[in-house]
Amino acid sequence: MADSGEEVLLTPAELLRSLEQAWMNEKFSPELLESKSEVVDCVVEQLEHMEANLKRAERGDLKVSIHRMEVERIRYILSSYLRCRLRKIEKYFPHVLEKEKTRAEGEPALLSPEEFAFAKEYMANIEAHLRNVALKHMPPNLQKVDLLKSVPKPNLDSFVFLRVKERQENILVEPETDEQREYVIDLDEDSQHLIRYQTIAPLVASGAVQLI
Repeated sequence: MADSGEEVLLTPAELLRSLEQAWMNEKFSPELLESKSEVVDCVVEQLEHMEANLKRAERGDLKVSIHRMEVERIRYILSSYLRCRLRKIEKYFPHVLEKEKTRAEGEPALLSPEEFAFAKEYMANIEAHLRNVALKHMPPNLQKVDLLKSVPKPNLDSFVFLRVKERQENILVEPETDEQREYVIDLDEDSQHLIRYQTIAPLVASGAVQLI
């Protein structure tokens, strides 16, 4: 698995923890998070290896049943993670594509190549459907629709539960306004909080906190 141009070797247990963390964060985040395609590819490769071992194992061995259950559990997590991402792509497709298009060089990709192709095709199909069903029957000045304005954005002000993995200091929870003073807190390791997502979005991306 590559990390910033370098190869990082993960044990199967570490790889599974990476997948579980990506799954939980994606499940509870209001927005689409960066693609973890390298983790997905490594997990798929690991599953193929595990299934090959199961085929060679003796039937009736209790260990085989346990390993098969573990394979099914990993498959469920992987499928749930990918389905969750596809649901967000379908729900927020114009914003997802715009964010990917304006991504600065060197920033992590929001979409895997397959997800990017899916999002572009989905957007093209939506535009074609709107054109055929409604827009072509309207006056010329009304035959265009701005999907970025028409499709709601993710609600980054929604509240999320999180567990702190690395202590964080001076986290700005609420900026100073005419009605209240600036509100800053420290997040102790292993503590749990209910907090506005936008406040801790960078910490989710860095892995300093885990959504739960």
